Amino acid sequence: MSSFPELKLNQDPAEVGLCPDRWKGIQQQAEAWCAADNVPAMAFLIGREGKGTEVFRTGRQCIESDEALNQDSIFLVASITKPIVGTGILQLLEQGELTLNDKVRKFIPEFKGTGKNSITLRHLLTHSSGLPDMLPNDFDLRNEHAPLSRFVEGICQTDLLFTPGEGVSYQSMGFCLLGNIIERITSLTCAEYLQRSIFSPLQMHDTALGAPESWYDGENPKVNRIAEIRSPEAQLSANWNWNEKYWQSLGAPWGGLLTTPEDLARLAAMMLNGGSFEGATILSPATVRIATRNQLNAMSNIPEIDRRCRPWGLGWKMTWPGYSAHFGDLHSPATYGHWGATGTLLWMDPGINTFGIILSTEPQEPHGRYLAHLTNRMRAALT
Repeated sequence: MSSFPELKLNQDPAEVGLCPDRWKGIQQQAEAWCAADNVPAMAFLIGREGKGTEVFRTGRQCIESDEALNQDSIFLVASITKPIVGTGILQLLEQGELTLNDKVRKFIPEFKGTGKNSITLRHLLTHSSGLPDMLPNDFDLRNEHAPLSRFVEGICQTDLLFTPGEGVSYQSMGFCLLGNIIERITSLTCAEYLQRSIFSPLQMHDTALGAPESWYDGENPKVNRIAEIRSPEAQLSANWNWNEKYWQSLGAPWGGLLTTPEDLARLAAMMLNGGSFEGATILSPATVRIATRNQLNAMSNIPEIDRRCRPWGLGWKMTWPGYSAHFGDLHSPATYGHWGATGTLLWMDPGINTFGIILSTEPQEPHGRYLAHLTNRMRAALT
């Protein structure tokens, strides 16, 4: 892992190791998408060896408005939340509070049911627990503005999809449990813990897991900086959506992070720098190496196709060869990161000490077409 003392943004593209003409073409592509209303708004940058481009922003702040995207816009990044919650768990591992093979029931005794006794923290972090992505009554819980405790209760009662450690199926509810475990160990909410242990040390001043009440205060509250997401049709007639206070403030450990491209760049720089950045140590180099390595290789009961073609680190998605969605086609095998259903992507390539961040307000499930196209162009622009 390389070492660089700080991250300098707003650098000339050539200084960041980009072909200026190709970088300009990427910006024009994004502008065209926003002008055609394919994507309401986008903000993105690339960083390399401690230097980063200016954040390029295009589009509009609100869906039904011509107001340009704020220069200090904040985005709901959805599942990019997951590896950050995973980072909190790994900090507790380094502090001797847990091991990856600890059973979930050690921390949540009410987590009972067929097969659940064998679920470990490693299973949760690698999507191999057998838990469903969402609860059967997920929509109802959100419609009722249920607190996180109701989701945890539901997970404790739900059935598994398969025997833990014998399959891989993306599971947001596993990260709900991880957030609850952080709370039970530290006596802090997951949001409070991440603020103290990650966001504040990294000076991520515009980042929070769920908007705190202070963001709603004053004549010009901070929540006004949150870019409005184009809500899926299923949310339009519901009692909740991504743009309302309930979801913005819930702090869902599987998808409630609010942040900016500049703040995420500091997190990416920390990871590429071996867990430390600008005087703050978040993880040890050893932990970063393990977290960003294919964990499925050592799980003998996982189907071979998953271990080889759809690898996971600890919370981090690795490059999936032969799969274009979200990450694109040009990443090296060492690249890791995560996407978000609201139209967001963070990737890091330690081989060339480079990261890319794309935040948008156009939901990208299931294929992440705009994210993949833009990422391919970003990777091709690197010299």
